[in-house]
Amino acid sequence: MPMTDLPSAVTNERTEQTNTTNEQQESKGFDYLIVGAGFAGSVLAERLASSGQRVLIVDRRPHIGGNAYDCYDDAGVLIHPYGPHIFHTNSKDVFEYLSRFTEWRPYQHRVLASVDGQLLPIPINLDTVNRLYGLNLTSFQVEEFFASVAEKVEQVRTSEDVVVSKVGRDLYNKFFRGYTRKQWGLDPSELDASVTARVPTRTNRDNRYFADTYQAMPLHGYTRMFQNMLSSPNIKVMLNTDYREIADFIPFQHMIYTGPVDAFFDFCYGKLPYRSLEFRHETHDTEQLLPTGTVNYPNDYAYTRVSEFKHITGQRHHQTSVVYEYPRAEGDPYYPVPRPENAELYKKYEALADAAQDVTFVGRLATYRYYNMDQVVAQALATFRRLQGQPEQGNAE
Repeated sequence: MPMTDLPSAVTNERTEQTNTTNEQQESKGFDYLIVGAGFAGSVLAERLASSGQRVLIVDRRPHIGGNAYDCYDDAGVLIHPYGPHIFHTNSKDVFEYLSRFTEWRPYQHRVLASVDGQLLPIPINLDTVNRLYGLNLTSFQVEEFFASVAEKVEQVRTSEDVVVSKVGRDLYNKFFRGYTRKQWGLDPSELDASVTARVPTRTNRDNRYFADTYQAMPLHGYTRMFQNMLSSPNIKVMLNTDYREIADFIPFQHMIYTGPVDAFFDFCYGKLPYRSLEFRHETHDTEQLLPTGTVNYPNDYAYTRVSEFKHITGQRHHQTSVVYEYPRAEGDPYYPVPRPENAELYKKYEALADAAQDVTFVGRLATYRYYNMDQVVAQALATFRRLQGQPEQGNAE
């Protein structure tokens, strides 16, 4: 007999029994308190809950998903409030894991750079060189061209060394130096080689920004994917909550922390340097504003790039929304600043983190690393296996 056909007394009795059961479960506390509902925290919450663990995940923001959170703006356009998040990975395990929570829309990101009055493909490829210099080189010839303009660097240490040793001083100045100075507030000669090593140079006409095996966007957006990930009855979510406000009042066995590691230890060794971003969102009464998903501005304006979301999401709408990104020294921490002295400072915090028996540190901020989204997922999956005493299946980095 369906519940609606039961006498009210029976219904009330069952409701009371259910409430009593829930209260008993709550009184037992949680197996894990997870701080941060971004990729690292949400993946671990899902994995632990699926193994029967009770998880409380808290976030100081009013939403799940961390910086990957997406939503509809006032015009009804799906946007990424914290700038465009393009999913790409070479890991079959990561892609198949996330595929449990979302369908995908195939998408290959393309970026143009505004240089010398032209919009040119970035990463630098055959078309970039030919159009910039008015040449008609072949793939073999452009390889010779790069070799002829490249500067010999005895030991590649900085971001400047990486670029000039590959494509020479002129392309470095036009495409990289100004962008890097805006993005990081430092000259490339002051930054670790890892910053520009992430951007390849191509001798063919491949104009995709990424070359990964799997390139796609969640069909219904990142937030829907996170909602599916956190839908287990073993997971409780608290938003608008600083974990310090509740950690002493809600019983739990183990903490997983995905926030800034220096903040966790009350900045006892000083602040770890981060770069932040300020976003200016605009909606335009036209179907399309940009020729591609993102246009970089390495030399002009205070912003580094402009992105148009409909290219990225595939949404059809009579209006369009774009976001301008302005790098900032202060604000929410986005990018760890890769310099040797910062790495040394992090090692001090890493030693404290390693010594903490009842806390596990995971994610970009907690480990002071410039991870892509898929790398954070891989790190979280590896962390889950360690917590469960399972053997490792590769390196998250």
